[in-house]
Amino acid sequence: MQRQFRLGLIINPLAGLGGSVALKGSDNVADEALRLGATPKANERMGQALAVVKDYADKLQIITAAGAMGQTLAEQLGFAVTCCYPAPAQTTAVDTCEAVKQILSYQPDLLLFAGGDGTARDIDSVVGDTIPVLGVPAGVKIHSGVYGVTPHASGMVLKMLLDGQLVSLMQADVMDIDEVAFRAGTVRAKRYGEMTVPAAPRYIQSVKMGGREVDELVLADIAADVIEQMEDELYIMGSGSTVAAIMQELGLDNTLLGVDLIQDKQLIGNDLTAAELLAATAGKQVKLVITLIGGQGHILGRGNQQLSPALIRQIGRDNLIIVATKTKLKALAGKPLIVDSGDPALDAELSGYYRIITGYRDYVMYQVANPDLVE
Repeated sequence: MQRQFRLGLIINPLAGLGGSVALKGSDNVADEALRLGATPKANERMGQALAVVKDYADKLQIITAAGAMGQTLAEQLGFAVTCCYPAPAQTTAVDTCEAVKQILSYQPDLLLFAGGDGTARDIDSVVGDTIPVLGVPAGVKIHSGVYGVTPHASGMVLKMLLDGQLVSLMQADVMDIDEVAFRAGTVRAKRYGEMTVPAAPRYIQSVKMGGREVDELVLADIAADVIEQMEDELYIMGSGSTVAAIMQELGLDNTLLGVDLIQDKQLIGNDLTAAELLAATAGKQVKLVITLIGGQGHILGRGNQQLSPALIRQIGRDNLIIVATKTKLKALAGKPLIVDSGDPALDAELSGYYRIITGYRDYVMYQVANPDLVE
């Protein structure tokens, strides 16, 4: 009889809490995020990944930690579960590390985890390159190259393994940033190590490209085009240096790593949360200005969780304004732009070709198409 696939499973229940409430992360601020009304999403994100392999329950043996760290979700989905760590109700990084140590004693074939860069660092500190791992993106900061482009994509990679497909392995960087500096508007990224991941470029994200766009003239041209088209409706200004250039041309204070709101070219809301954005834009004409994450191609779901699915539906896809330099687009080497809103149905609805503003009255057509949703 063929041995079942042993899947180590770890969920950081607090991952991503700080995103929707504009805290730029969850490290050491989980209590504050919950007080501000944040809702845990990590189990939901892992659920989207495991749903892909729900029909493979007879082939899977899941080894995990108690409660919200994995056991509850896995049992709800009907998988055979071995619980090897009695996780407390309020978990910390110590629990992640201790649970991984216990899981390793069962010699898993793959460790699947949900979290952000902080979780990846914790797991790397225990696992190193001893076994293959795969991340389900659930955090605010996801710079590391160990994650699927979406939760569904992570599930597709697992499905490939269960189907017996030949999947190579590769080394991927574990990155993280200083959250204190991040909240102050400064990105200080650092490489902390590397882990072994399945080599499935269609489904695994690249390491985020750092650094500021050096061609200031191009950014000024993009800003001029957007500003010329601005009317009296509300404009939500997303995060990133390309959008920051537009705010700079308007002479407005900008939250580089947050989301602002302007009307009549005046700032009316700074570094807003998901709830504040919904309330401020309800029933009004709104446009959303966003850019892509260099090297990865994500336009939603990486560092801008304030842009909730409810908000995007309220705005409508026709009111999305995507700005990017041709340099960033060319660096994608033809890969599509990606949306990871947290709502797979919405992600599918947002697929298609968009006009990208790449300069002053200079546009290109570019596709949004999550690779895990395209046959």
